[in-house]
Amino acid sequence: MDEAAKMIRADGEQAFSMRKLAAKTGVSRTAPYHHFTDKQALLCAIAEEGFRRFMLFDGSVVKDPETGMIARSVLDGFVRGYVRFAIENAEYYDLMFGGHLWKDRQLTESLTRESHASFRRYVDGVRHWQEQALILESIDPLRYAQVSWSTLHGMSRLLIDGIYVDEAAIEPICQNAAAMLWSELTGLRH
Repeated sequence: MDEAAKMIRADGEQAFSMRKLAAKTGVSRTAPYHHFTDKQALLCAIAEEGFRRFMLFDGSVVKDPETGMIARSVLDGFVRGYVRFAIENAEYYDLMFGGHLWKDRQLTESLTRESHASFRRYVDGVRHWQEQALILESIDPLRYAQVSWSTLHGMSRLLIDGIYVDEAAIEPICQNAAAMLWSELTGLRH
């Protein structure tokens, strides 16, 4: 799987084949099929591994002593961590969130389970903040998670796809996104 991910990073998913993987790893052309039924199953396994590595939301709570709400640094770290993961692990990220696997609908049960669990952890973390009175009571944790994740995904795609190419812009973009997300959670402006 590691070698397959490296190959995908170098040449893209479309150029990847089980035959090329076998040649690269020095095994017979049929050897990869002893572990994965086909290319789709291998791609699902790589995406699943990506979701396991993606465990960004640890539920850490840092309370701002002045406001009693969640500290903005929590959102700063989350946004930076999300974008950094996406950029540094584009080969996983592309499979985790790319349309090819999801449109095909031949997903493995374990990938579906892992991807749903990843999002559920995020929703549960926002809900936990709410239970701790660190964010506004009026926040719908599910809808907030959907919109914020979509925002971060959009930023990450623009960076991965080379639409945003200025490295110096990444930090200010992340800071602005974190400020917007934090403001929505707390109703405060900094």
